[in-house]
Amino acid sequence: MRLPGNTLGAFRAYFFGFFVCTAGFLFGYDTGIVGGILTFDSYKHDFGYTDKTTVSAVMVSLQNVGAFIAALGIFPISMRFGRKKTIQASMTLFCLGVILQVVPSHSLVCFYIGRVVSGLGLGGGTAVVPTYSAEMAPKEIRGMVGSGVQMLFALGVMLSYWIDYAVEITLPGQSKQWQIPVGLQLVPAAVLGLGLFTQPESVRWLAKNDRWEDAWESLKWMRASDGPEVKAEFNEIRAGLAEELRATQGFTKRELLEPANRYRLMLGIGMFMGQQCTGMTALAYFGPQFFKLIAGSDNQQSLLITGLFGAEKFVTVTIYIFFFSEMWGRKPTLWVSALLMAACFIIVTVVNQTTPKPNDKATPAGIATVAMIFLTNSIYQFSWGPLPWPYTSEIFPSRIREIGTSASVSTQWLFNFLFSLVTPYMMASWSSYTFLFYAILDIIMAILVWFFAKETKGKSLEEMESIFHSNAAFDVDAARRDVLKDDFDEVNVHHKTSDDRS
Repeated sequence: MRLPGNTLGAFRAYFFGFFVCTAGFLFGYDTGIVGGILTFDSYKHDFGYTDKTTVSAVMVSLQNVGAFIAALGIFPISMRFGRKKTIQASMTLFCLGVILQVVPSHSLVCFYIGRVVSGLGLGGGTAVVPTYSAEMAPKEIRGMVGSGVQMLFALGVMLSYWIDYAVEITLPGQSKQWQIPVGLQLVPAAVLGLGLFTQPESVRWLAKNDRWEDAWESLKWMRASDGPEVKAEFNEIRAGLAEELRATQGFTKRELLEPANRYRLMLGIGMFMGQQCTGMTALAYFGPQFFKLIAGSDNQQSLLITGLFGAEKFVTVTIYIFFFSEMWGRKPTLWVSALLMAACFIIVTVVNQTTPKPNDKATPAGIATVAMIFLTNSIYQFSWGPLPWPYTSEIFPSRIREIGTSASVSTQWLFNFLFSLVTPYMMASWSSYTFLFYAILDIIMAILVWFFAKETKGKSLEEMESIFHSNAAFDVDAARRDVLKDDFDEVNVHHKTSDDRS
């Protein structure tokens, strides 16, 4: 598809969009390594614990607590210091937390503190990245690059699973077995934090802070052009911000209670709540434990299946992002996929409750249910995995985008915390009925999407005001046409003048 600017501008738009999604890679990598590390005898030996269920729940949930706090409270920092500096500070904090986890303290308390600190950095980064990406991406590919958070998340999960599998085989019983997977998190965090020095600040953040010259330079660099279409895009941003300021001078908390903004806030929160209610993030955290329930108790076998599960996750979400993200509507994709995932989980539950339980070796029924879980994973990667990220970043106007996105992403971390805390206990007491629980939640989410979600595919950030019937609604297409017409007229006048002189 044709983008504003030229080929270099298109490259920069794609590169930037996927590069900032490195925060999603960190989220995925951390999500993936946890389940494997908890099965390592070396980790149990170094920290000397016996209650596996409690340690599993606390290890995951503590980082989610830190991430929730940061995601909820990061927006004032992002508003004041900008998107780029906020993400860089978050990555610095994340690296500090990883160091606290890797040092050979032999203390679960020290490890837990590191989890909280890294969670603060991870939550801050993942909350700001969707806003940063949405404010810089052309509307034609905003869904694609916004979904890049989930693609990089899937890549992180996949690599973490295979790294866990590799150290399980090559470093049995050694402290390096768990330290290497944890310590490798420093690499992508440093790449993102340092790499942002080469990228511009958000155009819309600069514009909101009356730095119009810097905003124009940022947009011009990102699009690698100062032609009519880029000028029209800049004029659209200017008109949108001016209208928002005119409609409601001075931000107040009461502004969030306006019908249009209240609706959007609840919708953004609901999207990330639904993402966690699908059960797939819990499955990503505790993949080896889940697969032991349905495919046998062999640890290497469960890690191998988990690695294949991660590979499928990355391949399917990549296919969706590059071939289907801008083809399918957001709303139908979400409610249809929720029903399909519910059906798959119900089948898994029925098969596991009506066939003999697997022991050391997988049974035909176990293999069939693993295949069904893989199918559910593919459906998720084509829907609830990637879509909430661009959806929640595009529905809010500039005035409340920071707080709206932060509240939405913090909900993701809140429910991540909730399900990561209770899932180990659910697996211990409910066994495969855990899948039935998530099937019921999937059905509920499908119903809610059908009644309340709005379609946003292909709309500019400023056009969202009309979709949600905001008081600040305006005709941005008319503004774009006017600017293009003015530039066209200027070109014609120039040519006419030149011809007359000839």
